[in-house]
Amino acid sequence: MDTRTRHALKKDKFAQATASSVSWLSGHRTGVVRWAIGIAVLVILLAAGLVYWSLRSSAAELALGQAMDVYSTPLAIPGAPPEAGVYSSAGDRAKEANREFVAIAHDYGWLPEGTEARYFAGITFEELGQNGNAETNLLAASRSWDRNLANLAKLGLAGLYHQTGRDSEAIDLYNQIAAKPSATVSAAVAQLDLADLYVAEGKQDQARVIWAKVKDQDKDGAAGQIAGQKLAAKQ
Repeated sequence: MDTRTRHALKKDKFAQATASSVSWLSGHRTGVVRWAIGIAVLVILLAAGLVYWSLRSSAAELALGQAMDVYSTPLAIPGAPPEAGVYSSAGDRAKEANREFVAIAHDYGWLPEGTEARYFAGITFEELGQNGNAETNLLAASRSWDRNLANLAKLGLAGLYHQTGRDSEAIDLYNQIAAKPSATVSAAVAQLDLADLYVAEGKQDQARVIWAKVKDQDKDGAAGQIAGQKLAAKQ
C-alpha cells in the first residue's frame, strides 16, 4: 500500500470518527448540557463552601482569642481603685470567660475552635462550682479527634471525678491517657495524678509502684524527679 493510499485511509477514518462523535453529541445534547451544568454547580458550591469555612474559622479564632484574653486577665490588686476590664476575683473572671466560651462552643461547635471553647467552658464551669455543666462540656471535648485536646479534657474530667467521689471513673481516664499520651499530657503526668489519687484513697503501695515506674522511665526528667521525691518522702 503506497503512502498516498495510507493517508487517504487515515483521513477517511478520522472523518468517520468525527462524524460519529458529532452524531452522538447531537443525540445526547440535553444530557451533555445537564452534565456540564451539574459539574459547574458542584464547583461553585465547593468554592462557596471553602470561602464560608474560611470566614467562619477566622471568626471563631478571633472570638476564642478574645475569650482567652478575658480568662487570662490579671486580677485587681487588693485595695486598688476599680479599673475597667479588671476583675476583682477569680470567680468574676471565670464567670465572664465562661459566658464567652459557651457562646463560642454554641456558634462554632463544628469547628476545632468550638471544641476547644467547650473544653474551657468545662474548666470554668468547674471553677464556678457547676459540676454537671463542667462534666457535660469536658466529656464533649474528650471525644475530640485532636488527641492533644482530648487528653487535656480527660485529665480535667478525671480530676472532677476524683473530687466528686467517682474514683473508679477517674482511674479509667488516667489509664487511658497513660496508654495514649500526647504532647499536652504525657503518660508520666497521668501516672503521677493517678498515684496521688491512690494516696488519697490510702493505697500507698499502689502509689509507690507507680512512682517507681515513673522514676525509672523518666530518670532525667521533671516527672522522674517528682516521683523520686515522693518515694523518698514515703519511706
